[in-house]
Amino acid sequence: MMTREKPQGLQRLRASFRNSWRGFAGAWREEAAFRQECALALVVLPAGLWCGNSGLERFTLVAPMLLILVVELLNSAIEAAIDRIGTERHPLSGLAKDLGSAAVFMSFVMLAAAWGLVLTDR
Repeated sequence: MMTREKPQGLQRLRASFRNSWRGFAGAWREEAAFRQECALALVVLPAGLWCGNSGLERFTLVAPMLLILVVELLNSAIEAAIDRIGTERHPLSGLAKDLGSAAVFMSFVMLAAAWGLVLTDR
């Protein structure tokens, strides 16, 4: 069995950034939810930086929004992999997609909790 030689050093770093950029571009192009969450991030991130009274508060307000974007990317990857497997309905495929969606929902709960706790502590 032949193995493909993996890039090393700066070549590996360039390939990694190129793959990441393609992932962002694909998510932007194919996933309406990702575009909507990016629009929300354009509001939440500056607001979190402005509303936080300390570095820790700013982090607490900003980090959950970034987590939402990360979880949405992972959810989209799960959905793409399931869709690639086949178009027929299968309970495990549905469960995988539902679990990904639940993870995104929990990220939103974390965002709401962080904002609620920081702002009511004043």
